[in-house]
Order: sequence, then C-alpha cells, then structure tokens
Amino acid sequence: MSTSTKPLVFYTAKITPNGHQVSVLLEELKAAYPGGNTDYDLEIINMGLGTQKEPWFLKLNPNGRIPVLVDRSQDNFAVFESSAILLYLAQQYDKDHKFWFNPSTNLKEHSEMMQWMFFTHGGIDPMQGQSNHFRHFAPIPYARDYFLDETKRCYGVLEIRLADRDYLAGEGKGKYSLADIKTFPWVRLHAFTGIETLDEWPNVKAWVRRCEAREGAQAGINLGRT
Repeated sequence: MSTSTKPLVFYTAKITPNGHQVSVLLEELKAAYPGGNTDYDLEIINMGLGTQKEPWFLKLNPNGRIPVLVDRSQDNFAVFESSAILLYLAQQYDKDHKFWFNPSTNLKEHSEMMQWMFFTHGGIDPMQGQSNHFRHFAPIPYARDYFLDETKRCYGVLEIRLADRDYLAGEGKGKYSLADIKTFPWVRLHAFTGIETLDEWPNVKAWVRRCEAREGAQAGINLGRT
C-alpha cells in the first residue's frame, strides 16, 4: 500500500496524446496554485504488457484504458476519460477559473469551451487515432486514407476558428483553456499521422506553437519520458 500523501494519482502511458491532455493540465495547475493541492504521483501503465486489463486497473476504469485519475483527498475517487478528468480537475482545483470559464458568470464562454472540447473528443481524437492505427498497425489503404482525410478536415475546422484569435474559446482573441489543452496534444503529433507539416493550416500551426511554448505544456508533454 502506498504511503504517499500526495492528493492525486495519475495513471497514464508514455507519449500518448490522451495522457498528455491530463498531464499538461496537472502541470499547469501545479504552477498556477503552488502549495501542493494538485501534486500527484505518476504511475506509468505498460500497455504492451496489458496492465490496463488487469483486475485492479479495471476497478478504476472498467473500459481498460488510460488515462485515469484517482483523488485520494476525495476518498480515492477515480475518474476516467480524458475530458471528464479535465473537467473534474478544473471544477475541483481551479477555483479561480484560470483554465476554464465560470458557467455562472460566463455562460457563453463556458459553452464555447465545452463545444470545442466535445469537437475534439468526438472528432479529432477518434479520427486521428484511427488514422494512426490504420497507418502503422493495420495497413488497410481505404481506412488509412479515409481517417487521414477526416483528420485533415478537422484541422480545417480549427483553421477557421483560429483565423482571428489565439485560442479556441473566450472573448476577443480567446483564453488558453481546457479547450486548447484538450486539443493541441493530438495536433502536435501530426507527423505520426502522416501529415508532415501544418503549413496548409497556418493558424493551427501558430496555435500549436503558442500552446507548446508554455512551461506547463512542456512539463506535461515530457512527463514520464525519463
């Protein structure tokens, strides 16, 4: 049994965009709220060994996937699905709404954020994930090309949104929020999907660089690599 007193436990795998979404927010929260309330233990799951299908892990996430967050401070409450984890962390630990919008006072901005999170969760995540699968692990030309085209179409949607703004949600140029944290970890790995550059989508390219340049983003992306 662990003797750690850190309030959170984060289960993830190495170099996975779904995991990066959560690790980026965790690192952003640590920087924004120093003092330990969002400190966490990192547990790397070996997907190749099937650890995510072991009974102990299935008790945390019956779907047998990463990431999973366990909140020790809330009677070991477990949260799975990356979007659900992001929202839980924001609601529980970002009381000043530094990375999201208060639905009581900023309903429209909060809705914008949710819309773009859901767009990524239901669009970019599965389209790019399937594109990767059929490109690298099950080379079926029709499926590979279909999901690659769908990924590019989703990038085109982002390009339209980012035409006159810096971030996906918020008034004016927008505010770096859960919408961006949810989305850019997938897009930054475009080369693995077979999209060599983002030159076709210059607004998206600039946005990815803008997000990646943050210290919290770098810390979250590089988490667990050593």
